[in-house]
Amino acid sequence: MSDRFRPLWDFDDLDASAQRFRAQLEQEDSDAGRAEVLAQVARVHGLRGAFAECGRVLDEAEPLAGDDARANVRLELERGRMFRSSGDPEAAYPLFASAYDRALEADELYLAGDAAHMCAISVDDRKLQEEWTQRGLERTDAYWAGPLYNNLGWAYFEDGRYDRALELFELALEARLRDPGNPQAIEWAHEAIAEAKQALAGA
Repeated sequence: MSDRFRPLWDFDDLDASAQRFRAQLEQEDSDAGRAEVLAQVARVHGLRGAFAECGRVLDEAEPLAGDDARANVRLELERGRMFRSSGDPEAAYPLFASAYDRALEADELYLAGDAAHMCAISVDDRKLQEEWTQRGLERTDAYWAGPLYNNLGWAYFEDGRYDRALELFELALEARLRDPGNPQAIEWAHEAIAEAKQALAGA
């Protein structure tokens, strides 16, 4: 299972991504589908730091979503990302948690994984981060194992727990190697392992 919009994203070229989403918007044959695309357009604005425009697009998309579960999950995810990126993680967290529950109920396991990983990085409590990581690993799409292990690894790295960080980075690499179509992520995993080993050597 994957996200139908994943091939349209290039996070190193947001202009090209935005163009692809505008083209995709013209191809959607339902209001709910258009709401899903608009959620991605909003994310582009959020990544650029244009949070007012991000919110405006999400407000535009909301009535189009209706009662469509997948569209509403995407809107909650992107509104949560908007809050988190603009410095309000406390407002973001309940949106991610709601998106997770809604996605699981709709059997949208890829989106549930996205929500679980956003929950994990929106809290500072390591126990809660561990819990969300485990939920993501056990109940969502396998794609998210790499990001979940990686994010938790960096949390422990920041705590100076380099041994635990290394364990998690190695698990992240194992997961990344199962997705050979993402060489950049594999390279990042190797770099994280090297950094943790270097930190351990100097500890």
